Amino acid sequence: MEWTADVEAGAWIRDRVDEPWRGTMHDVVPRGFPFYTRVFHGTTRSRPVDGEWPPLPYDRNRHAWEEFAGRQVEIETTAARWADAAQAFGTEMHAGAQWGSLVRARSGEWDPNAWQQAQSADGWQFDAPQEGQLDAATLSAVAGVAAAHTTTPDDGFVALWEGWGSLVGAMGYGPSRALLTAVNEPDAADAQTGHHLKFLARSTRDVFNDVFRRPTWQPGILSDEISRGPRLSLPNRDFVLFRAAMSELADPEWVRTVPWRDRLGDAHGFPPRAESPSIVWPADRAWVMVSEVDWDSTIVAGSSELQRALCTDPRIEALGIREGASLQWDADEVNR
Repeated sequence: MEWTADVEAGAWIRDRVDEPWRGTMHDVVPRGFPFYTRVFHGTTRSRPVDGEWPPLPYDRNRHAWEEFAGRQVEIETTAARWADAAQAFGTEMHAGAQWGSLVRARSGEWDPNAWQQAQSADGWQFDAPQEGQLDAATLSAVAGVAAAHTTTPDDGFVALWEGWGSLVGAMGYGPSRALLTAVNEPDAADAQTGHHLKFLARSTRDVFNDVFRRPTWQPGILSDEISRGPRLSLPNRDFVLFRAAMSELADPEWVRTVPWRDRLGDAHGFPPRAESPSIVWPADRAWVMVSEVDWDSTIVAGSSELQRALCTDPRIEALGIREGASLQWDADEVNR
């Protein structure tokens, strides 16, 4: 996989999405495909091994949660699907389901954060799915299935939203990111303190005594050449573009090989990490996969055969969705 400055390779998408946005999936998903499939981002559910959760919301039950945390209760956590949440909350799983409605966060007294964690009657607490990101295993599964439905599996494109934190370099007053580490040895602690003070000196602007200080270039994860290079510009979103074989994303270890892997984090002992691609398509444009940054699901547009393969793969939670559907938070017409 390698960066490309030929951003016009994605101009066909610009011609087939809505501008201005109209509140449907075609704000970001190209029109004109015969079938659309919604891949639901995974989530987790957890519960105390002994006892039960304190009630939500947190701010109204703060003392109960502080007491619960002080007891250091053992928590059981497992992966979960949207269908699991629907079963737990007595709602209906369907192609147009919205998480807040599925876990009944929209009923009763309004709590703007209720969708983030929701407790079911059987004792599980469900976490909201991650927005804008397919987990690495699911992305690998989807890419592997999709690679079998193109005549150009060895040639395609991957677009990555430029707005992910610290991805690209930019002009600023301090480093684009800081990594917090724990140290135990006194000498190491002194060195870490000195490093931290230097960081603060570079990153903090004194508006009274340093008014003439100018911003300087702060590197990101990607190289300066890429950071300063052209973008695939779509309505309200700009992307860094890469050329890739679909097999590269189908590899379960894709996080370790993509150019935007966070190698500075690796050097500080963090697990390998990379953002999920935002848009993927093969050179023959047989399909396109879109993970919009504000959505908790991914749309794959393509053939009926591709839709069938995605919806029947046990590794993937997916359902066919109608063209022109809305994925906004209040679009669930079944779970009202």
